[in-house]
Amino acid sequence: MSRIGKRPIPLPAGVDVQIQDGLVRVSGPKGQLELNIHPKMIVHRVDGVVEVRRPSDERFFKQLHGLYRTLIANMVQGVTEGFRKDLEIHGVGYRAALDGRSLVLTVGYSHPVRIEPPPGISFVVESPTRIGVVGIDKQLVGEVAAQIRRVRPPEPYQGKGIRYVGEVIRRKAGKTGKTKGKK
Repeated sequence: MSRIGKRPIPLPAGVDVQIQDGLVRVSGPKGQLELNIHPKMIVHRVDGVVEVRRPSDERFFKQLHGLYRTLIANMVQGVTEGFRKDLEIHGVGYRAALDGRSLVLTVGYSHPVRIEPPPGISFVVESPTRIGVVGIDKQLVGEVAAQIRRVRPPEPYQGKGIRYVGEVIRRKAGKTGKTKGKK
């Protein structure tokens, strides 16, 4: 069996899981999430834990087994604790600010870049160079953080741009000066 798939998912207090007709609905203190699962996969709730089982040992169901277990575990974690991705901005004059719910980035273009958050996502600006993306859906938090990073990805020569906190950018050497003996 899948090592990940066979582990039961413990349900903290205040989290409710409803399973019906290929739809898993998890609700908790921070909100509610839904997941459509393959109709042949078996998901059931037993004594405060959720278990995922597969109908057979076919390769396709082995692949889905660990996937669905992880997706449901992420949903449980999302409705209790939530998820957060932090980004940092490097560059002279580069900064971020909040305007209502939307994020306004000044990152070297002739105009500020405005990013509207999708439903379920909020932005936190701790300082003009640190941004947090917060939400209950792990996939959506990662996607929005990637969209922000795409506005001005870090460049390898001077290191300017938007990067994840802790991301290491490999720096390249620039051009050297004029060579001697050139005619």
